[in-house]
Amino acid sequence: MRKWTGWAAVLLLWTALAPCAAAESKRYETSFLDVFDTFSQVVVYADTQEDAQEILQEVHDELKNYHQLFDIYHAYEGVNNLYTVNQNAGIAPVAVDEAVYELVAFGKEMFVQTGGKTNIALGSVLSIWHEYRELGLEQPEYAAIPTVEELLAAAKHADIEQVVLDPEERTVYLADPQMSLDVGAIAKGYAVERTARKLEAQGVQSLLMSIGGNLRSIGKKGDGTPWRAGVQNPDLTAAEQNLTVIDLTDASLVTSGSYQRYYTVDGKQYHHIIDPDTLYPAEYSWAVSVLAEDSGLADALSTALFAMPVEEGKALVNGWEGVEALWVRENGTLEYSDGWPK
Repeated sequence: MRKWTGWAAVLLLWTALAPCAAAESKRYETSFLDVFDTFSQVVVYADTQEDAQEILQEVHDELKNYHQLFDIYHAYEGVNNLYTVNQNAGIAPVAVDEAVYELVAFGKEMFVQTGGKTNIALGSVLSIWHEYRELGLEQPEYAAIPTVEELLAAAKHADIEQVVLDPEERTVYLADPQMSLDVGAIAKGYAVERTARKLEAQGVQSLLMSIGGNLRSIGKKGDGTPWRAGVQNPDLTAAEQNLTVIDLTDASLVTSGSYQRYYTVDGKQYHHIIDPDTLYPAEYSWAVSVLAEDSGLADALSTALFAMPVEEGKALVNGWEGVEALWVRENGTLEYSDGWPK
């Protein structure tokens, strides 16, 4: 039920905004549940059903591969993934696939660009919240929040400088034996972007991915009109579930919010997006949507913007070419970056 809360919102968005095209436009789609622990849908326009099936299968296979490489919870035979890196913290550097190396390098870059609000080295803190959240969801009568003391102790092992990259050997090493990586803020968007670029290089001209609500379009629909993307209303009880609808051509739309993944303690909801400065769930916004060409960048920024004051976030986005954002404050008020309206 926890996962379906998020999926239902995505399905509503998809079915409302992607009506079936005419038969001659050759629209094909698929959905799957086995990548990044979320519901995913992909639509492609192709000349033949065989072409469509080949493309859709490749999308799934690519994302499944990234899912395994970026997984921090499970080992896979013959794969040095991020779980392997975490298990070797303080022990030895781990030789990794190019995608893993570049993801970690991207995470370190985004730490600098966001003033530390996107921190892939915060795994020690996030794992504590994960355990409390899982217990609170499975056994609500025992729901609780972490103590300040245990969070502060864990935060001592979240120094991004202790994530050591060796470009010649292509290794990742966590110098602090008690630290761990958590790439939840960037992995899905990064995988989606790499997949999209590979398809574009192969000549795919009309495709839309919705991977857990992370949207990435290639070209336009088969009839030459833009893809339509809705920004989900975080008030899931509202009559109008789309705050706005935009055209999406060769671009990404990613939303971070507190309205899908949370648990309740003494009547208060505690969501999953942790502010690295307070070590508690961020309380500046209800949701933040980021529009950018690059899905990895949009994913990283949506998390960072959610964890900072709106005005600070606006200053960051307004100085970033090709990026726009929409904030929904806790009271439902909408705020925009300078270029969002156009």
